[in-house]
Amino acid sequence: MRFDQLIISIRNQVNNDISEIVLPESPKYLYDPIRFTLNGYGKRFRPILVHLLGRLMNADQKSISKIAIAVELVHNFTLIHDDIMDNDEMRHGQLTVHSKWDKSTAILAGDGIFAMAQILLCSIEIQTKFICQFFNQTTLEVCEGQALDKEFENDIKIRENEYLTMVEKKTGALLGACAALPAILMNRTSKMVGKLSEFGRAVGKGFQLHDDLLEIYGDPKEMGKSLGSDIKEGKQTYMVIKARKNFTRKWDQIIKDEPSKDGLEKFRDFFHSSGIKKETENLAKKYFNLARDAIKSIEFDNEKDLFMFIDLIENRKF
Repeated sequence: MRFDQLIISIRNQVNNDISEIVLPESPKYLYDPIRFTLNGYGKRFRPILVHLLGRLMNADQKSISKIAIAVELVHNFTLIHDDIMDNDEMRHGQLTVHSKWDKSTAILAGDGIFAMAQILLCSIEIQTKFICQFFNQTTLEVCEGQALDKEFENDIKIRENEYLTMVEKKTGALLGACAALPAILMNRTSKMVGKLSEFGRAVGKGFQLHDDLLEIYGDPKEMGKSLGSDIKEGKQTYMVIKARKNFTRKWDQIIKDEPSKDGLEKFRDFFHSSGIKKETENLAKKYFNLARDAIKSIEFDNEKDLFMFIDLIENRKF
């Protein structure tokens, strides 16, 4: 099977598994927004990675599916709460939960989805304690990343290394868990678990840097949201930090003029002409290559799919 066909097949399986989650009809206040979230469109990169590692290790398919869905559930839990904190109105081309309902409803829906992930993981019959422990430690680290992201807003003292630490926690930790959890399920060595986590974290850092670029240079229709919102919210992205540090007066003027209708074009022109766009692209590539190096250090019979997964993330348009 070609890799693109494999990805479609896994994504369809994940979507089907999610559609088979049985939700009560009542109370509607809780379950209607959860149902809305689970019916939404998602790229499913995280559960896809779980399945790819499960295939490589000949892991029990039923257990791998549970880990994959639990990962996707906790990802959606974080997105619901992040959207509230970031005042985002659109996610994957549809209204965010707090925009469609209200903040209280969205908070409760996120909590419910997190509980569902826990229930699913607890039903795995082998390595349950170790899987749950790693999963929950990861979730806490993701929360730490979001906390740092909020602390960094409008803080002009934040530097590149602090941003990259935040990114590793907020984005890298969960992708690291997607790679490591199948190895924990199969009781592989701590060295292999560590290398797989390293691989996923490197993919995550490249993913977020690439996402920062798409936030400025992507297609709004493909992205499913308006562009430039992170800068408007005072987010300290890698590109913003470089602009503020190396082109202080010019950047201050661009930010001051941002409300004009051509604000996004000014961002695009500046990041390109200053070389910041290229520098960010190069840093993202560095992390994707570190992910490739981590895979090369692990003995798999056929790691080709993991390299192609990195290519898929690196070349995505949304």
